Amino acid sequence: MTGGPEPLSAVGREAFTRELVDLRTEREAVAVTLREGGGDQPGDRADQADELQRVTELQRLDSRIAEIEGRLREGAVAGPPSTETVGVGSTVTVRFADATEETVQIAEVAEVLDATMVTADSPLGAALLGHRAGDTVTYDTPEGRTTAVVVSLGTRDGQGDAS
Repeated sequence: MTGGPEPLSAVGREAFTRELVDLRTEREAVAVTLREGGGDQPGDRADQADELQRVTELQRLDSRIAEIEGRLREGAVAGPPSTETVGVGSTVTVRFADATEETVQIAEVAEVLDATMVTADSPLGAALLGHRAGDTVTYDTPEGRTTAVVVSLGTRDGQGDAS
């Protein structure tokens, strides 16, 4: 991406917020088992291994929670996506090599129910990042290398479309 704070689309913010709620719930459930497991009781190696595994799981959850919280803060600081160059949150109309056109939104996280989402780390999404209207991008597909032309770009709400 750009190296600076990256914008976060409303869909991305919502997905991260849902994941954060789920992770916090899961973390509390694991933490309760550690508290109730009682570190003061003698146990065999299997008990110790189980406790170590739960501690490792807590660390994994804490790390992901911190990562999401940081990304949400960064997204808030970054403001809206640029309408000059393609970035996360941009809505881009592209013309493919077969002359068909499609409008997609560049997202940080995939939204399963939205077929117009293209993640920034997908072949097309990565190829589009940083480009402007009129640019031609090349990317790999399962059928081989292909090109697409950036016809226009803007934000999800359609503001700032450029041709």
